[in-house]
Order: sequence, then C-alpha cells, then structure tokens
Amino acid sequence: MDSSEGLRERKKQKTRGLISETARRLFAERGFEAVSVSEVAKEAEVSETTVFNYFPTKEDLVYEGMERFEEGMLQAVRERPIGESVVRAFGRFVLRIRGALAAEDEQTAGSLAKISRMIASSPALLAREKEILSRYGESLGALLAKELNAEKGDIRPAVVAQTLIGLHASLIAFVRSRLLEQAPDLHRIAREVRAQGGKALTLLEEGLGGYALKR
Repeated sequence: MDSSEGLRERKKQKTRGLISETARRLFAERGFEAVSVSEVAKEAEVSETTVFNYFPTKEDLVYEGMERFEEGMLQAVRERPIGESVVRAFGRFVLRIRGALAAEDEQTAGSLAKISRMIASSPALLAREKEILSRYGESLGALLAKELNAEKGDIRPAVVAQTLIGLHASLIAFVRSRLLEQAPDLHRIAREVRAQGGKALTLLEEGLGGYALKR
C-alpha cells in the first residue's frame, strides 16, 4: 500500500468512526427509533449517502463492531494450535475482555448502560442482533465443515457452531442485564463474565471436547 492509499484508508476509517460515534451518541440520548439517518448525517457533517456507504442499514450504525468480532472469532478458531478443540479456542477468544468493557471508569460504565438500555428497548435492534448472531453460527459452521471435510448432510458442524454462538449470545444477555443495574461495576461484570463463561465452556468441553481437534 503506497502513502496515498494509506492516507485514503485512514480518512475512511476516521469518517466511519465519526459516523458511528455520532449515531451512538444520538441514539443513546433520544432512542434508536427517534433518530433518523439523515439526522445522524447532518450531525456528523456528511451526506446521507455517505452514511449508507459505510453502514448498509440503520441498525449497523449500532453493531458496526460485530463484523470485526466475527473475523476475529473465525481467525481464532482457524489458527488454533494442533490438538486444541474448537471449544477451547472459541472460549479463549470470546472470554477476552475487550473494548469499553475493559475500562473501569464510571463515565464508560454510564455510556455502556445507556447503549444497553437503548438496545433492550428497541425491537429493531434486538432483531438485527439475532440476525448477526445467526450469521456467526453459519460462518463458524461452514469453517468447521470445511476443516473436517464433513460429508453433505452432516449436521454436526452446524450443531457445534450454533451451540458455541448460543453461549456467546447468553454472555451478551448477561452483560446487558448487569449494565442495566444501578451503578454498574465494569470490573465486577468482567470478572463475572469470565466465571460464568468458564463454567459453561467446561460443560461444553466435557461433551464436545473430542470433536474437531486440530490435526
């Protein structure tokens, strides 16, 4: 990548970040349904077309980070060490405390609480979240099926993938419920996520640990 291409890419990432941050702030202040894409564009000082160039749907303005999460998840499973199960590789990735949840200040906790409240009160966002999680399951299932040369009609890769994504969905719901409590403590939430996730992964490891060992 030459310097001009690098500069263009940085500008794109800066614009994308500005739009996302603006949208999240407006949504948190007024509610997802109460804010239009045109209002987000005006506040971010870009055109509405520019917003949709970066975010195909209004819901993606909230969930833009989930695409990177999917890529990271698949990479963690794909590049796991020889002899390691998909359950262990997935668990190591999903229990890594990242992003705003890794912070411990009250301001960040308050911002996360607002976003969680916004999502919990929006049927459109909750529906979009389910769609994204379903896509995660399909992507992970396809990866396992390819890796294991699964025969057509073998549902085990899909079952394992959906089970693991179900665990991730349960952790999302758990974190959201904790963030909606009065004065949420991010350090405590992170500790509980690792504890609850670890218990669930141990349960899955006992039942699925011998499946999809890296060879």
